[in-house]
Amino acid sequence: MSAATAVSAPHTTAEHKAAGKSARRTSPRNSPAAWEPPSGRPDPVDVVEQESASRVPELVPIRYGRMLVSPFTFYRGAAAIMAADLAGSPTSGITVQLCGDAHLSNFGVFASPDRRLVFDLNDFDETHEGPWEWDVQRLAASLEIGARDRGFAPKQRRAAVLATVRRYREAMRAFAGMTHLDVWYARMDVEEAVAGRAGRLSREDAKATRRLAEKARGKNSVRALSRLTEVVDGRLRIASAPPLIERMSDLLPDADAKALTDRIQVLLDQYLASLPDDRRRLVSSYRFVDMARKVVGVGSVGTRAWVLLLEGRDDADPLVLQAKEAEASVLEEHVGPSRYENHGERVVQGQRLMQAASDVLLGWLHTTGIDGQPRDFYVRQLWDGKGSADVATMEPDRLARYGEACGWTLARAHARSGDRIAIAAYLGSGAAYDRALAEFAERYAEQNDADFKALERAVDAGRLSVQPG
Repeated sequence: MSAATAVSAPHTTAEHKAAGKSARRTSPRNSPAAWEPPSGRPDPVDVVEQESASRVPELVPIRYGRMLVSPFTFYRGAAAIMAADLAGSPTSGITVQLCGDAHLSNFGVFASPDRRLVFDLNDFDETHEGPWEWDVQRLAASLEIGARDRGFAPKQRRAAVLATVRRYREAMRAFAGMTHLDVWYARMDVEEAVAGRAGRLSREDAKATRRLAEKARGKNSVRALSRLTEVVDGRLRIASAPPLIERMSDLLPDADAKALTDRIQVLLDQYLASLPDDRRRLVSSYRFVDMARKVVGVGSVGTRAWVLLLEGRDDADPLVLQAKEAEASVLEEHVGPSRYENHGERVVQGQRLMQAASDVLLGWLHTTGIDGQPRDFYVRQLWDGKGSADVATMEPDRLARYGEACGWTLARAHARSGDRIAIAAYLGSGAAYDRALAEFAERYAEQNDADFKALERAVDAGRLSVQPG
């Protein structure tokens, strides 16, 4: 069954289960194990270059430099390549709101609106409706590729993938038996996990989780203020660190200061219009101070990302926002256009649907960029108790347990938007799908290695310019 094929809409629990089980006939659970590169597969370097065409030209070499650090960092920037690779593969026909880039580094800790730390997905640039399998396959392959980067043995790599997919399957079966509201309220509370009330953590895991929680709690607008700003002539401003951070006034040196401020206020007004009334009142109480372009991530490098510094009661009451460019999801070519005209809104609505608790200041806007081109953006707090686990230091057992946390989290995100009963029935109680995904992950890791080497050759041949950053 292709990604575009949809199952008929069931009504009763029995019909939901029957729909899931019947999908096995057209899309056997072991089918991912037979994955092969599609016929006529495009040159991966061509795909990477095509993505770069709409990005800030002087920042593109930094993107290539970050992708070339390792096969895993390449994978992080290669969501478009994998989307095309999965587009022709069999699926159950059951769709959900996809993350679109559900690799293991796109999960992390952040502060919920009630200020408790939760573990959840944290990147939604590619979010779109589509087959649930694609997110699971991207997560599974990331465990295999990440484990290879760490030099783990084949059995250790396979164990991490199996643990991750098993946890997704078991969690989905658990969610299938829950009420709609219970699924909606479910979340992975970091403090409860550390205290032993949300599953058992080893001493090592508990210690690492506490460190992560402490680090995350320290990441807020006040911390961003100390890291990103300086005082010049008695006035606070964002400190330039080209090419990674460049103030708007440096990028447009000939612009009139008042005209520039007025232009930015128009952007803020557009953003405010996307917020609920109470949040609009909150953000309106701050005044604009400064704005700078900031390089972020790996796959996102070259897209326009702006940091906005606002001030509340005084200079000790900052609000630091990030406005990040939102282009069409890499999935759109394969599943059809988004129902949202503004891709910033697509990101925001997808995030709200998949996360257990989202940033209260999420919003979007549409504007004409400094290059004269129309662009969509989504806006969020730059730091709001955010923290990511250091996958590069994990030993095999801990990586497998981290994968389990990601698997549970992804299942909960999918259960909120898709037919969780049908997905659970399709997966079943056995390990058939787990084993198939482990085989798939190994095959795809080999393909990713080949694609990484292709990018290296393109750089060596002078086809692409690279800049560290």
